[in-house]
Amino acid sequence: MEKKQNHFSGQLGFVLAAAGSAVGVGNLWRFPYLAAKDGGGLFLIIYFILVLTFGFTLLTSDIAIGRRTQKSAIGAYEQMRPKWKGLGILTFLVPVLIMTYYAVIGGWITKYAVVYVSGQASAAAADNYFTSFITSPVSPVVFALLFMGVTALIVYNGVQNGIEKVSRWMMPVLLVLVVVIACYSLTLSHTNADGQVVTGWQGFLYYLTPNLEGLTVQRFLQILLDAMSQLFFSLSVSMGIMITYGSYVRPEVDLNRAVNQIEIFDTGVAFLAGMMIIPAVYVFSGTEGMGAGPSLMFVSLPKVFAAMGRAGTAVGILFFVTAIFATLSSCISVLESITANCMEIFHTSRKKTVLVLSVIYLAASAVITLGYSVFYVEVMLPNGSVGQLLDIMDYVSNSVMMPFIALLSTVLIGWVMTPDYVIDEMERNGETFRRKKLYRVMIRYVAPVMMFVLFLQSTGILSKIG
Repeated sequence: MEKKQNHFSGQLGFVLAAAGSAVGVGNLWRFPYLAAKDGGGLFLIIYFILVLTFGFTLLTSDIAIGRRTQKSAIGAYEQMRPKWKGLGILTFLVPVLIMTYYAVIGGWITKYAVVYVSGQASAAAADNYFTSFITSPVSPVVFALLFMGVTALIVYNGVQNGIEKVSRWMMPVLLVLVVVIACYSLTLSHTNADGQVVTGWQGFLYYLTPNLEGLTVQRFLQILLDAMSQLFFSLSVSMGIMITYGSYVRPEVDLNRAVNQIEIFDTGVAFLAGMMIIPAVYVFSGTEGMGAGPSLMFVSLPKVFAAMGRAGTAVGILFFVTAIFATLSSCISVLESITANCMEIFHTSRKKTVLVLSVIYLAASAVITLGYSVFYVEVMLPNGSVGQLLDIMDYVSNSVMMPFIALLSTVLIGWVMTPDYVIDEMERNGETFRRKKLYRVMIRYVAPVMMFVLFLQSTGILSKIG
């Protein structure tokens, strides 16, 4: 099969591609929002601890399984235990669902980048601009299809000539842009309605300082679950992507170093995202501007950029270009995971597989985009929120399937295969697996319990029990 002939050229190519998958749009809006909502520095401390324990465990498992089996999700789980093939199918379905809407979000971001580049930044700051855009029956569809087309073209060109080649220049540029905007945010200042001068440095301290006011056991548990949820989605685990990327890793690559580098890159970008967004919003909008979801990126931030004056246009361009890179790198990994599985299942070539999938997802992206206009629906989700087509796909894949898959995979590795299945792969070339004892404890005892609680919380069952 062609897939077995595809490999990343080396450790750097793998790390940049895997980090690109992990650094998605969620790092740019969800991480800063949660940090602001959940006690600033308190959230950061909890998150960083979880990165080194919980996130490390799931990321290590996925990558090691991929390289050891040399297969994507369905084939990997079937090879491990034929009776567990269903888990592989379930894992495969997650990117299948995510791909229906990821290009839609990418299209929204591309639209805003075009608006800022064309000198129409003031229009983007209008109250109803975002709503008017997504409810249009034409414009959002065009941008979604454009984004989907670029994604498909990169995956069409293969692992080294497509994914790795793009990641090698896109990820360093993304990191530089994030650092530049973060540093600029610290220099901001503004006189508020009360005549007080608010600075970006004050916003940064607000971001870093642990807020323990009103902290209860229940509140702490909620912050813990929020941090786990963010980490879970941020690292692209339990959706087959890292298994697929792991299958492209050459035998001589040191997986221990690779996992550490991916953790550092992803966590660093998430931290810098908070550093570039929270101080800026704090200066011009106070804590009220820290809205969740699209409202932060597409409503609050354009108003902040407008308040910056002339510099706001330049900062807006840099920010949305950064967001395009983050979204594109993740979108590529989602489509690659689907492509790799389909190549194994149907024994088809990469180019033929990508062409068929492109037609399917161009149509799916158009339908999801029109979910805010032509196909508008309102559905009450089990977690109590009201959602449209995009929200439904996101809820099913992220809030239901991914925690459930992670729960089953920890049981499979920790108790059916035993942790040595992964540990042996991590020590394949004689490397020292320094966190071996931690991995054993996490995969067998801690992670299954945490994933079970996260599943109950994300599906709304925990709140009903409480």
